[in-house]
Formats: sequence, structure tokens, C-alpha cells
Amino acid sequence: MDLRIVERAQQGDQEAFAEIAHAIAARLYAVAYRILRDHDRADDAAQHAIVAIWRDLPGLRDPDRFEAWAYRILVNSCYAEARRAKRAHEIPGFGADPTAPDDVMTVADRDQLERGFSRLSADQRAVLVLQHYLDLGLPEIAELLGVPLGTVKSRSHAARQAMRAALEADARQAKGAQPA
Repeated sequence: MDLRIVERAQQGDQEAFAEIAHAIAARLYAVAYRILRDHDRADDAAQHAIVAIWRDLPGLRDPDRFEAWAYRILVNSCYAEARRAKRAHEIPGFGADPTAPDDVMTVADRDQLERGFSRLSADQRAVLVLQHYLDLGLPEIAELLGVPLGTVKSRSHAARQAMRAALEADARQAKGAQPA
């Protein structure tokens, strides 16, 4: 992100912020969707994050850290959306777009991963998304989330274990369902 645009936006320049919002909106939504697994909730989280970024931008101490700061706001917005979904007793991922194109994965692979992801907490999904989708290292994720490195390592480990268990359970179930 261009430092001058961030500084102009910090000073209240609405056109500069509109440029920033336009540049980051798609990435914020993509990360939010990967954490929340629901298009509508991801859209809400990304929109709430953009509003919070505008509101809190004057307090950003280091404009060079804008993107990490914005992702932290987004992840917190995703956590809030996940809590709202839990209170409303909704199933995360229920609104997944069935018409979205499959890149490399087969439908069965995508469905299997989706089931595994649905078993993870929002904290665990956030760590996996930041780690594997944004290619951030664990120290960067810890800084971005504002939690100790050990917490990020623990969440990452627990998420991988839960995904592995879910994939193995699906494989056992598929093997048991085959005719003899």
C-alpha cells in the first residue's frame, strides 16, 4: 500500500481512503470467506472491517504497517461474525456458493475440506487462512492477531490435528460404505 495514500487518509482525505478501500476490499473479503466459510457473513465482516479501518485510521501509529493492522481488524470482525452466527444457531458454511468454480480440487476433495474446516473454531480457521492463504509466518500471525507466538503455534497445531482427524474419519467412513 502506498504510504502517502495511507497518510492522506489518516488526515481525513475521503478520496484517499476510497482508493485504499477499493484496493483492499477483495482481499479482505477473500480472507473473511476463508475464515467464516459463508459468503454473507464474509461480506458483513469485510464491510465492518472497512468501516472500522476508516474510523480507527487516525490512530494508526505506523502507516507502513497498514496492511497487517487492517488484517487484524478484519480477523477481529470475523470473530465477531462467528460469535453472531453461533448465537443465531446457524451452520457456518451453509451459504457456500455451490456454483463457484472448482480450481484444481475435485468436488469431493472440496467437500471433505469444507467438512473439516467446519469442525474448527474461528481462531483455528483464522490461523490456517493467514498461514496458508496469505503465506504469513507464525511470528507475523502472532503479531497480527496480538497474541503470543505460543498461542498461534497451539492453534495451528490443533487446527492441523482436527483437519487430519476429520479427513481420516471421512476416509474410514468412505471405506466402510463401499460394497464388499
